[in-house]
This record gives sequence, structure tokens and C-alpha cells, in this order.
Amino acid sequence: MTTHPGPTNLSLDGDAVRPGDPDYDATRQVYNAMHDGRPEIIVRCASEGDVVAALAYARESGLEVCVRSGGHSAPGFSNVEGALVIDVRRLKDVTVDAEAGTVRAGAGLTWGELDAATQESGLAVTGGRVSHTGVSGLALGSGSGWLERAMGLTSDNLLAARVVTAAGEIVTASETENPDLYWALRGGGGNFGVVTEFTLRLMRVGPIVRGGMRIYPFPRAAEVMRAYAEVMRDAPDALCGGLALLSAPPAPFVPPEAVGKPIVSVIVLWTGPPEEADAAVALLDALGEPIVDLVQDMPYTAVQQLLDEGNPYGVMREYQGSGFLTELDDASIDLLVAAAAEPATTETVLILQPMGGAYGRVPDDATALGQRDATWAYQLLTQWTDPAEDARCRAWTKELNAGLQRQAEAPSFPNFVSDTEAVVLRSAYEPATLERLQAAKRAWDPDNVFCHNHRLLD
Repeated sequence: MTTHPGPTNLSLDGDAVRPGDPDYDATRQVYNAMHDGRPEIIVRCASEGDVVAALAYARESGLEVCVRSGGHSAPGFSNVEGALVIDVRRLKDVTVDAEAGTVRAGAGLTWGELDAATQESGLAVTGGRVSHTGVSGLALGSGSGWLERAMGLTSDNLLAARVVTAAGEIVTASETENPDLYWALRGGGGNFGVVTEFTLRLMRVGPIVRGGMRIYPFPRAAEVMRAYAEVMRDAPDALCGGLALLSAPPAPFVPPEAVGKPIVSVIVLWTGPPEEADAAVALLDALGEPIVDLVQDMPYTAVQQLLDEGNPYGVMREYQGSGFLTELDDASIDLLVAAAAEPATTETVLILQPMGGAYGRVPDDATALGQRDATWAYQLLTQWTDPAEDARCRAWTKELNAGLQRQAEAPSFPNFVSDTEAVVLRSAYEPATLERLQAAKRAWDPDNVFCHNHRLLD
């Protein structure tokens, strides 16, 4: 056990890192290089007791608190300047109950780690599209991933959570225990406590699936998008994936003449019976002949890592726009194609996610995440490396997002909201949902200890 001096001794099973320590910079690094906060102290928790001790230390020291796991927070809530960071990355216990179809997952796991554990039993739950994303942030603030048509969002499959409250108590949240907290955790983000363990429902997927990507020439972008929309309108739930407009990377499978130029990429994942894979993937033949076809039998974990190379940790600066669409109409297609033809940077990726399926069958009030009638969601991922480009890239993304919002239902899941203004987040929730979240916030964190989240209260 390590003891650190302070208003009261900070006795930990883990340890703490401060400015000047050799591993301070590596420990505070997060995914988005735009966020370069220098916390006062980073408590690397190895137990629930460490979380309790860190909260007590912060309270007596007068330090603000932020919580980090994978470090993918779009607005930079994971490494706040001058704060005490409760770092849960060492909480990696994972127990799969294959017979019950559930997993108990420590809050410090990444999706790559959780997928590896559940795939030993041929099971999975909707997880991040980049494998180094943390389980915690995704589960609490959205849970969007390739499996959402087949089994809904991560938050839809949250059965229970162990939570350290602002008062330092350890409670369980489920349908039968603290149901108000349970409901709020499923989409309300980290506003209500520090989750140390998640119990998640699993479904049979893999370990080998039909998946991969098909690449189409950009001059056919609008045609491909319209055909994809038609296919996915009536596609079986088990046909998952998405469409991306991006600049072709210098990968071995990309024709040399296409590198650096706009392309259309369709991610394919079939989660149904293997014997039906050929017929399901054949539905996508309506999109026309691809210039590259990488769809084949592969490990489910390989599908989950398809985007990893284009999303290196701690390298790129990133700003997001997002929203839902009732339909992928001509106006939205035209806006996206025009933007992809002249992107902010060659690292920019515009993603379309077909919704419906299991996602659309969840009642709007079952979790804090509504918009279940949306047939499409979009993400605008503008990425760059030069800090001098910050203002230009943010402005480009905001302009495109504003154009799409004229066709959109609402801003997307909280995890995809890069700005911190309350009005931005509130427009993502229906008034009744926001009222329930505010009531839960007042009940579980009346002093706003967990202030470094999207703000629910004025």
C-alpha cells in the first residue's frame, strides 16, 4: 500500500502521480491531442477503496475531480487542468458467464480487452469502433458500435453497475436497486458517480464472422449512398456496419492512384447464422462493383480493429460533429459528398451509421438515450496534427454540422458532443428525459462533485 501526504494521508492499493514525476506526462496523455491538461494529481486506482480515498482526498484538498478510463472524452473531461484525476485503468477484472450470457467488466478495460475476453466464449456486446476506447465512457455516454442494429447500444445492455457515489458510498444500480441511478447511468454520462464495474448482457457473435470493407470510387459516392440507404431500409438486423467518406490511406490494399484521394468505404459485419452470410452480403451488390473488396470470413475482433490504424492514440487533434437523420435524403447526401470532396484535412472521416433493428425497438424512455425512430446517425470526425489549424478545422466541422442539422432530428449521443455548453447537450435530450436526469443529479451528486461532464444543471 502506498501513502501520499496531504490534508489526510492518501493510502492506496495503487499509487498517485504528480507533476514532476517521471511518468506524469505519459499518465496524463489522452486520445485527443487537443486536450493537454495538467492535473494536480492523478490517482491510479487499483481498487474501489482507492476511488473512495481519492474522493475524500479531493474534498479535503479543495480539488475538482475528473474521472478517466480510456481517455477518449471528446470535450477533454479526462485530464482537466489542476484537477484530481480518478484513473480507473487498473480496474481490469473481467468475468464471463457464458451460460448466463453476461460479463462483469472492470471500469478500466478497453473494448479490445473486453472483446478478447468475451470472444473466448463466442460472445460480444456492442462496443467501440476503435479498440482502445474505454468501456466506461462508451457504456455511460452512448454505446454506439457496429453491433447496435443487432443488439442495441452498450447502455441498452447494461444490467447492473457498482458505483462509488459523491458521498463515498459503494452502491449497486440495477432495475431493482437504486433504479433512478440505473436509468440515469444509461446515457447520462459520468454525472452521478464513479462506476467501478459493469454487468453487461452478451449475444452470440463470432469468433469468426463475415466482415470487412468494400471501397467504391468517389465519383459514384452519391449513387452508392442512395443504394446503401435502400438496402439497409429493409435489411435484417444481423446485417450491421456503416459507410464512411474519407481519403484513401496508403495501405497495401488501396490502388496507388487512389491514395490520398476521396473514396467511399462500406464496413460490413454479418452477425447472423454463418450459412446465411452469402445471401446477406449479396444484398450489398446493389451498391455496384467495388474497386476493393475485403469482405471475408475473419475474427470478430479484427472487425473491431478495422479503424484502429487511422485513429492512433494521442497523436491526432480531433473535433466532432454529430446528429440523427430521419432519412438519408438527397440534401444530406449532397452536403456530405461536397464536404468529402474538399475535406478539412486528409485525415477527416465522415461516417454514416444505419440505425433501426434492435436499436429502434427500445422505448424512448427506457434509457436516457432517445431518438429511437432515427434511421441514420452521422459523425463528422475532423482530425489534424498542427495546433495552428485548430480554429480552421473546428469552423469547417461546425459549418458542415450546422448544414446537416437543418435535416437532422437532434445532436447525437453525449459522447459525440465536443462542445461543453449546456445548451448543446440539452438539445440532445427530450424535456422529460432532461428533467429525470436533473432529478438523479440532485439526488446522487447535489454538490456537483462530478462537474467535469456535460452539464445537466445550471
